[in-house]
Amino acid sequence: MKPDVGATANLEVYRVRVRKWARSNLRPRERLEDKPDIKRYTPEVVAENRALQRRFFDDGFAGITWPKEYGGQGLSLVHEEIFLEETSEYESPDFGLLTDTTFNTCVPTMIEHASPDFLRRFVPKVLRGDALVCQFFSEPEAGSDLAAARTRATKDGSDWIIDGQKIWSSWAQLADWGMCLARTNWDVPKHSGLTWFAVPCDAPGLTLRPIRQISGGQDFCEEFFDGVRVPDTDRLGDIGDGWRVTQTMLVLERGAGRAKNNGPLVGPGPLPPDLVNIARRAKRLDDPLVRQRIARAHTDDFVGRALWGRIGVMSRQGQLNTGVAAYGKLFMGTYLPIRARLALEIGGEQSLVWSPSEPDGSEVSVRYLSGRTLSIAGGTNEMQRNAISERVLGMPRETNAAAKRPFNEVVQGNGQRSSQ
Repeated sequence: MKPDVGATANLEVYRVRVRKWARSNLRPRERLEDKPDIKRYTPEVVAENRALQRRFFDDGFAGITWPKEYGGQGLSLVHEEIFLEETSEYESPDFGLLTDTTFNTCVPTMIEHASPDFLRRFVPKVLRGDALVCQFFSEPEAGSDLAAARTRATKDGSDWIIDGQKIWSSWAQLADWGMCLARTNWDVPKHSGLTWFAVPCDAPGLTLRPIRQISGGQDFCEEFFDGVRVPDTDRLGDIGDGWRVTQTMLVLERGAGRAKNNGPLVGPGPLPPDLVNIARRAKRLDDPLVRQRIARAHTDDFVGRALWGRIGVMSRQGQLNTGVAAYGKLFMGTYLPIRARLALEIGGEQSLVWSPSEPDGSEVSVRYLSGRTLSIAGGTNEMQRNAISERVLGMPRETNAAAKRPFNEVVQGNGQRSSQ
């Protein structure tokens, strides 16, 4: 099959256009943050990034792959990759973890399942920087078993009344909207009675509380819904079809299918600069044991990039499901704690004690304390292994008789008060 010369030429025209625009409109990137710190995102910083997002939108570079009818550009993933390549050295709108939940997870899920009327109203707000979206997903009794959600949505005329509790919502204190999973039918098996809604974070009856973590940060929140009224026009997908919507979100949440500016995988590349700098500060660059630890991290980093590259290829070939996406999530949940421990071992005692005048002095210790986050958040390592074994390897599913019973009977059978 001959290459499409016209398509290639158009891509080069697009590349030149992006390059000129970036040079004329964007500031060079000062530093690429590995893990955004929520304390840095003051109201002033968020407002500045909202304004930058609006510039992207006004100049035709927001929502590159999103449908035109909802305010996007309607272009291909290749166009988005070109855009990321050409703007990699420049500042882009940065909302911390909300960048990921909004642009890579929640809104793409909405585009797949929500009504056209809702999308025409809502998506342009996101692209203009006026709506940042978090996930009202997990609950105290529905973490890895998300289908066991007990937050209730009751129909009241043309509205829904939501009551219940959510937890582990990343950066919800900075969000404008939450994508909320609620139970709309208790008389059917748990997977069949769920529905999604878009809920304003300042809605009357919604109380949002940050959670203090062992690292000292507050990256998560818990929410209490007490008679929160949501119009049916803000329902996302069909009533009772929430589990199908959830499957889309889980694939996207685990990082699959999005454009990445990693470049071609031609080799392992340079040694990890963060670990080299830690060893240099500790004056241990010549220590053979330290060098072995750096080499191990270097090898595993390369394996991770290769894995994500493979998942990306499968996504473009339409072979992606929650089982395939689970490979990437399981890698992060397994490897990040190991890497955090390696950094601590490389830095030695200097990683545990630092001067208040050192802005990055606590980085190694904090990463170690929070290193196991992704082995739990977004689905535990055990759940990822289940998804791989059942959906990829074709192994028998775990026996779960309760999954076929009406959910109100399951709740009563567990010795809990019926929510009916």
